[in-house]
Order: sequence, then structure tokens, then C-alpha cells
Amino acid sequence: MKTCLFGGSFDPVHAGHLQVAADAQRACGLDEVVFLPAAESPFKQGSRHMFTDGQRLDMLRLATQGLPWARVSGLDLQLPPPSWSWRIVEAWRSAHPAAQLFWLLGTDQWDELHRWGRYDYLVQQLTFIVYHRGHAPAPRPGVNAVFLEGAHPASSSRIRHLLQQGSPLPDGWLPQPCEQYARNHVHSPE
Repeated sequence: MKTCLFGGSFDPVHAGHLQVAADAQRACGLDEVVFLPAAESPFKQGSRHMFTDGQRLDMLRLATQGLPWARVSGLDLQLPPPSWSWRIVEAWRSAHPAAQLFWLLGTDQWDELHRWGRYDYLVQQLTFIVYHRGHAPAPRPGVNAVFLEGAHPASSSRIRHLLQQGSPLPDGWLPQPCEQYARNHVHSPE
């Protein structure tokens, strides 16, 4: 089974996330892409989410309905913060020892990959799928990676800003059931 782990805050999940996942699924022949909302990024400790963990899971489930290759997991939300990718990989590998594991990330994360906890372990366990806009980032020696180009204008921070203002969102940025859900549950980060 070719499984791609896709971690992120998904606060909220938007059409860009779905496009990246679909592109990776097609390009790499993935059996599944697992959306894993993060409890707290080690690089963003102390930041708050607009939506609760349960709401982020709900929106991911709404957004991925009808996508047979998409799966939503609350695994990272069950682990103590901060969200270390190696713990997710370790837990996934323990439950699914035969899976061929991939990790989907953007260029910004690829550029910081050397700072990730247990970097050498992750490099041994994963093939990275790096989504970029424009020029492909430089490969890293000894790291298995696939580079995909694409762009979607949606931005979670911009969506949060517009939701807080009660303003309309650009067409197609949020899947329709997610937009209604988000508007019904929007609150300011504490």
C-alpha cells in the first residue's frame, strides 16, 4: 500500500490542500493520502488555531467526501504536543509495517527539513513529495523526493481573516460544505 501522510494545521482545509493531495495521488500512484491535522507545530509553538481540533477534523471529513483515495486521521491530535513528524511516522509504521510511506509538504517545509526532529529516521522511512510553485527546489543528497509543480491561490490565513470580518471568500477557495461549516463555527484564536 502506497500511503502519503499529509500533515498541517488545516485551519481551515481549503481547495489548495485538496489540489495538492490530488496531484500527488495521481503523480505517484498513491493508494491513499492521509490528512493529519497537527496539534501544534514545533516551529509555531504557542500559536492558536481559529478552529478547534474537532472542527478541523469535521471540515476535513466534509472536504474529502467522495474522494476514495482520501482519509482523515486524528492521530497527531492524540499525541502530546508538539507535533513531531517522526512520531506520526513511527506510529504509522507500527500499525502498517508493509506500507510504502510518503510525506507531502511544500517548498517552505522542504527548505527546513534538516531542522525536523529525527531527520535521519524520516529520510530512511519516507519518500517526500515536494509541492512547489515555479522553480523546483534543490534535491537533498540521500533523500528520496518527488517534485510537483502547481499553484492554487487559496490561503488559510487569508480565509481566516475574511471569515473574521464576515467578508465573502473568493470563489472556489473552500469546498462549499466547509465554507458553511466554517461560517457557523468561526471564532477568534485565544
